[in-house]
Amino acid sequence: MNRSPRVLVSMSGGLDSTMAAAFLLKEGWDVIGAHMQLYDGDGVRPSGCCRPEDAADARNMARLLGIPFHIFDFRDAFAREVILPFVESYRLGRTPNPCVLCNDRIKFRLLRARGMDLGASYIATGHYARIQFRSDIDQHLLLKGVDTQKDQSYFLFTLSQEQAAFTLFPLGESTKVMVRAEARRMGLPVWSKHESQEICFVPDTDYRSFVDDMSGRCAGPGAIVDISGTVLGTHRGIFRYTVGQRRGLGIASREPYYVVRLEPEANRVVVGRQDDLSDNGLVASTVNWIAGKPPEGPEEITVKIRYKSSEIPAILESSSGGRARVRFLKSMGAVTPGQAAVFYRGEVVLGGGWIERAI
Repeated sequence: MNRSPRVLVSMSGGLDSTMAAAFLLKEGWDVIGAHMQLYDGDGVRPSGCCRPEDAADARNMARLLGIPFHIFDFRDAFAREVILPFVESYRLGRTPNPCVLCNDRIKFRLLRARGMDLGASYIATGHYARIQFRSDIDQHLLLKGVDTQKDQSYFLFTLSQEQAAFTLFPLGESTKVMVRAEARRMGLPVWSKHESQEICFVPDTDYRSFVDDMSGRCAGPGAIVDISGTVLGTHRGIFRYTVGQRRGLGIASREPYYVVRLEPEANRVVVGRQDDLSDNGLVASTVNWIAGKPPEGPEEITVKIRYKSSEIPAILESSSGGRARVRFLKSMGAVTPGQAAVFYRGEVVLGGGWIERAI
């Protein structure tokens, strides 16, 4: 008798990951649930999907679904691969996206390896995205989720072809409303659980205090200057500011100032008027192409420069050495070094990288 393929589902204790496991069970998969323990016990108290109470919820959901359940201790790896780069990025005047690092370095590497030890050929998560195999080009494509309001493909641009071949996103064809309704129909208590929208390991969503507490090397106060170099005020550490920020600058002016760029080497915050935020493109580094290679020649694409932003029509001008140069078809504001730039061709995610600088 042929056995159903085994899949390890990352279960945070919330609605989406629980229903990912439920959908796979309904399809006949041999499902194992797993929760990642990320709390390091040394002052980093997660405030989102990684709390001890969420582990208890995940265990309870696995029990209700009737599947085996494991808790994996990834505290050291999470601190090393996600928290420390997060703190360092802010120290260098960049605005990081730790969710991308967690997916890449923890879920799709460490968790998948643990799943393989348990005989699981696949790993699944509750992301709203899709993977489609195209036999005509012999490629696995990463597609947006059908729920345009919930699509999370932005966080998945680091996937390789090998990883995509063994990754499942069971919610990709569903909307959040459908998923919640099905959980309620099944009598699963997570149907009404509040969804965390914040960085999971930052207490009380106060990243500035978190970075200040975690790093003894953050630069102290320095000058706030306009784009001509005139000193307008004093900042309290560049990690407390981000490109595009308007509030909290402490500058008296009839017209508002905005943060235009951060200069960590000089420990300066440069501000300007709204027109000074206009950028014509960006350069991204550490670029990953899901197909394994970049598109040939200049190509019209769309790019997202932060998760909640709209896609920007652009031209991918060049890509080599792990870098990509992108020119916007209309000027945009607040290109933020350290954030992810993700490239799309319609509903297909071509890849992405980390914004190095604006053009």
